[in-house]
Amino acid sequence: MNMENESLNLVQSDPWLKPYEAAINGRHNFVLKVEKELTTKTAGSLSEFASGYLFLGLHKTTTGWIFREWAPHATKIFIVGDFNNWKEIEKYELSRKDHGIWELKLAYEDLKHGDFYKMKVYWDGGSGERIPAWCRRVVQDTKTQIFSAQVWEPENPYKFKNKKFKADKHPLLIYECHIGMAQDAEKVGTYNEFRINVLPRIIKDGYNCIQIMAIQEHPYYGSFGYHVSNFFAPSSRFGTPEELKQLIDEAHCHGIAVIMDLVHSHAVKNELEGLGNLAGDPYQYFCQGDRREHRQWDSLCFDYGKHEVIHFLLSNCKYWLEEYHFDGFRFDGVTSMLYYSHGIGENFNNYGDYFNGHQDDNAICYLTLSNKLIHEINPDAITIAEEVSGMPGLSTKAEDGGYGFDYRLAMNIPDFWIKTIKEKTDENWKPSAMFWEMTNRRKDEQTISYCESHDQALVGDKTIIFRLIDADMYWHFKQGYENERVRRGIALHKMIRLLTATTINGAYLNFMGNEFGHPEWIDFPRQDNGWSYKYARRQWHLVDDKTLCYHFLGDFDREMIMTIRLEKNFEKTKLEEVWHNDEEQILAYTRGDLLFVFNFNPVKSFADYGFMIKEGCYTVVLNTDAKKFGGNELADDNVEHFTISDKLLKSEHKGWLKLYIPARSAVVLRKKNNE
Repeated sequence: MNMENESLNLVQSDPWLKPYEAAINGRHNFVLKVEKELTTKTAGSLSEFASGYLFLGLHKTTTGWIFREWAPHATKIFIVGDFNNWKEIEKYELSRKDHGIWELKLAYEDLKHGDFYKMKVYWDGGSGERIPAWCRRVVQDTKTQIFSAQVWEPENPYKFKNKKFKADKHPLLIYECHIGMAQDAEKVGTYNEFRINVLPRIIKDGYNCIQIMAIQEHPYYGSFGYHVSNFFAPSSRFGTPEELKQLIDEAHCHGIAVIMDLVHSHAVKNELEGLGNLAGDPYQYFCQGDRREHRQWDSLCFDYGKHEVIHFLLSNCKYWLEEYHFDGFRFDGVTSMLYYSHGIGENFNNYGDYFNGHQDDNAICYLTLSNKLIHEINPDAITIAEEVSGMPGLSTKAEDGGYGFDYRLAMNIPDFWIKTIKEKTDENWKPSAMFWEMTNRRKDEQTISYCESHDQALVGDKTIIFRLIDADMYWHFKQGYENERVRRGIALHKMIRLLTATTINGAYLNFMGNEFGHPEWIDFPRQDNGWSYKYARRQWHLVDDKTLCYHFLGDFDREMIMTIRLEKNFEKTKLEEVWHNDEEQILAYTRGDLLFVFNFNPVKSFADYGFMIKEGCYTVVLNTDAKKFGGNELADDNVEHFTISDKLLKSEHKGWLKLYIPARSAVVLRKKNNE
């Protein structure tokens, strides 16, 4: 418990937060209060409290089947399905228990694996068929397009081979992906196809974490998985639960952590498939009045002030960790949760804007509790906040007064690159501004740097490669046919990624295909495009074709990742600027024994350009201008570069390193240690 006269570490580490200490303490103590209320019967264990999925829903026991649902406003509930011809039969009628819980016990022969079922719910003034809130498998009929729950109790459930996996976070290198659109074919890909065809690429490229989107079941494929209907059901359009488990296990066997894009910020409005009106109460899971609907997202907002809702969502976190062995979560839409306005129309210009009464303390409490729970279950778990407002303390430990996330997305970085490419001529790309933007973050919070995620690849936006080259990609991306626009785009694409990835203070993220400059946007099948899958896929054949320029970018990305992994605990090494000159457009900085040198000048190369750095011999480990990466190879990377001593700085063991730096190129050198 926070002491009255003791400042939390969040405030101690940032004196600018001192005027808001009372608010920070208030939020912190509110979390402790709610946690105590929730865990009174579980000896303080959040994990035990968050075990609702073991009690609610459908379960096979030693004596038969048992089904339970929380539906306080229901007056009568039946289970209907294949087994009773979808009829309301007394044998399948639930009985009401305490606290709004309904229960049904059945013999083994009354249900079997694979049966489809729903609830038929009655309430005062109405009735309807509903999919249970806690069901673990939901399937859409290909003919009727209707969704139903499915009994999932296979005779041979998947058994994990790797039960003691521990994620490697030093540094965390994330490959953001989507199972359905991960195939070259114009169709919905599967868990098995991803495991067989895509996972080996990720392993080869050196990433140590995959972040999978759209796992929770969603009625509309084109929602990218963000309009969730069934929170405990992995999407059946990609395959079975066993196949998802096999994919995760296979990734673990190769040292790859697997985190899930978790949507707890809102839910789909659908009533037949989702929670919109489960049992005659549209507010059972959601906020009252105008706060129930998120107008911009056309979805429903959870009421985080209800203990039953917190129980549902915390149990959902534990379920994915325990049942599927996910290694953590990227929480979607955190800004929307933090503010009553969802952050829309708010100004975030100073610290006062984070403590002005516009914040939802119940949502803040839930986010903090979820992080405490996740790390209680798995101390090595990874949690990431997708948050744009800059709320201080988001990725600070809960006991220090923060919200407990391990990382927050550095959402300023892709915005900066888009703005730079769109609005500035090449001559006005300022290294000082770039370096500041890459490193502008709170010292006590880890961030995830990225040039572009799935957001920048959607229809209505453009990827970096498309902003740089546009339609010339279709006509001049074959080797030997490059024009100046393509050569410029290839060069800058590599430099942008290298600068972003090597200035991290936590982790780096890439969306699948962007590493090799995937040429087209993402557009899921919809009525306006004739329900086509043409743009809802990744064209791997492009990067595999050595006659095209895509492989230059893919090969560079692979070696860039390998270079980062040369330095132990890369993200924790001191990032020290050596030099910048905005007029010449030169930037240099060091991390450990690695030296990074950039020349963003579009036309001017520099001979014998000097920097004062640690004495020694430096060798080139990566050069964006190498021929194998589509460059001109104007410098000899086999040459060893020795510093020239300076008598004035002899005591500091520094010397002058002089390099030839071609225009629009970057080079990474490594100091050779004395052997």
